[in-house]
Order: sequence, then C-alpha cells, then structure tokens
Amino acid sequence: MKKNQNFALPTFTQNTYAGEFAGQYIAAALLSAKTLDNKYIEIHPNVKYKEVIQKLDVSGIVQDASCDFTTSGSVALSERILEPKELQVNLQLCKQEFVDSWMALQLGYSAFDTIPASFNDYLISYVGGKVAEATEINIWQGTNTNGSFTGFESLLSASVAAGTTVVSGAITVSSGVIPAFSGSATVVGGQPISGSITSTNVIAKLNDIVNSIPDTVYGKEDLLLYVGTGVAKAYQTALGGGSVGANGYNNQLTAGEKPYNFNGIDIVLCPGMSANKVVAAQKSNLFFGTGLLSDYNEVKVLDMANIDGSQNYRIVMRFTSGVQFGIATDIVYYGAY
Repeated sequence: MKKNQNFALPTFTQNTYAGEFAGQYIAAALLSAKTLDNKYIEIHPNVKYKEVIQKLDVSGIVQDASCDFTTSGSVALSERILEPKELQVNLQLCKQEFVDSWMALQLGYSAFDTIPASFNDYLISYVGGKVAEATEINIWQGTNTNGSFTGFESLLSASVAAGTTVVSGAITVSSGVIPAFSGSATVVGGQPISGSITSTNVIAKLNDIVNSIPDTVYGKEDLLLYVGTGVAKAYQTALGGGSVGANGYNNQLTAGEKPYNFNGIDIVLCPGMSANKVVAAQKSNLFFGTGLLSDYNEVKVLDMANIDGSQNYRIVMRFTSGVQFGIATDIVYYGAY
C-alpha cells in the first residue's frame, strides 16, 4: 500500500535520455532583475518597516545684497513613504517524483531517499532566478495583490490622475507626475499622448516625451528613459532603417546593436515594464526598498524525512520589497492615459 500522497505538487516532464547523466539541467530563460542588477534606481536596504523619503523644495532664495539679514524665498518640506512588503516562497516537492526517472540512481539505493545534490544546486539557482524575475515585473507592474507589491506604473498613474486635468484637449498639471504630451509648453498645454509604440512612430513618440521633460530636469547626469522590451525592440528596428531613412543608423541594418541613446539621454531596458510605457526620470528619484539584500540570495531547503517522516522536501525564501518615487513633478510618464 502506498503510504505517501502528493497534493498539488509540481510535476516534471521527463525527456528521453541515453548515455551517462552529465549533471546539468536546462531551465527556461529567466528575466533577471535588470532594474536592480544595473542599478537603474536607488536601492535602499535595511528598511525594516517604513522609510520616510523627504523632499525639499526651495525657491526664490537669491536677493539683492544688503547689510542686514533678510529672509527670502520659501522652503517646503514634504515626504513620501517607502514601505516594503513582506513576501515569501513556499515550495514543496516529493522525492518520489524522481524514483522512476533517469535520476533514480542519484537518489541512492536506500528506501530513505536523499535529495540529489545536482538537482538541489539547480533548484536553488532556479528558484532564486524566478524570484528575480517576479521582482523585476513587480517593480514596474506590481499591483499589491498576493505575491506582488505596488509598482511604479500604478504609483505614477495615480499621481498623474490626482494632479492633472484635461480641458478641451489641453493638459493642466497642478501637481504630481507629468503625463507625456505633444505641444510646446512643459506643464500647461498640448495634447496628452499614449497608445502603441512601433518602429514607425517610436522616434516621434520619444521626441514628444523628451519635450515634456521640465527644463529643470533636462540635462541632469542621471536622467534616463526607462523602456520595456517592446519599445526597445521598436527603437532598435527604427535605427536599423525601419523608419529613419533608407540608410538607417550608420548604414547598419543588421550589423550589431545600435546605441540605446536618444538625443543625449540614455535609454535603459527594463524587462519588467508593460508594453507601450516609457518613464523619463532621474535615477536618484526612483527608489527600491528592502530589508536585507542578502535575503534574495538565501534559499533554504528542508528535507522533511527527519521531521515528519515524509518523502517531501521544501524550499523556503522570505524577503521584503517595495518601490516609491520622490519628486513627482520631475517625472514624465508615457502611458498614463
């Protein structure tokens, strides 16, 4: 009589194998957390519960000289809250899943099976990679549902909606993140723009986005254009000759990657972003908070045989993640409408 049951456990597709096991596994390609790996945003570790991001706005402080001390200008101090959310990975596998596979000898001949060392190493790496993939997506698309924290796209959209009105097709931004628009003014006027970005319109769209950047932000060393995979592909195609003339960029239709730079502003590929979204912001104005960065590298594997006598083993991770932006009016968001 079979004494162990498998309840909704992961299954494994076994491939036909001939020859000696080489000790290697092939996993699907993972989206790495490129936004964090490349430090495209500010990383704030050691945030146990909440962190206050203070914003200082000083204006009108320069005045004519005099013998007296005369206060001038205004100082406004406001704040945003960066509150990482606690997340976890609880995965359970049954060692019997491997008994009839070509990995059977890796388990040993005893009825008390042990976890194959090669698979254990692979699984730790694979689970860590899947967490990195989920984190990259959550940084941008997260909606604070189960297994997710509120990402930049939700935060930026809410800020645009709270501080922007459109009357007779003209944008008025009283506060908050600036929506991308077509027009000549930086805060008031023009038409809000959104929609699909393709190789035939990406140059025009990026022109409008750059023109929407406030003069006080344009030219800053850490100003970046954040784009998703689709926009990055469209831009590379356009530079290859898709829409910028028969010769394309430097007569190189197929010869190598074209520069990720638009009119002097670096473009950074963030695979976690939604399609047809672009963010123009300073790296120093976007924040990621977590408890300990080392938590992302710690995957615990628990063999349950010595605990409850079962054939199961468990994979456990615990970590915290959250994002926030600083000064809203220094950010331009394409895709808010």
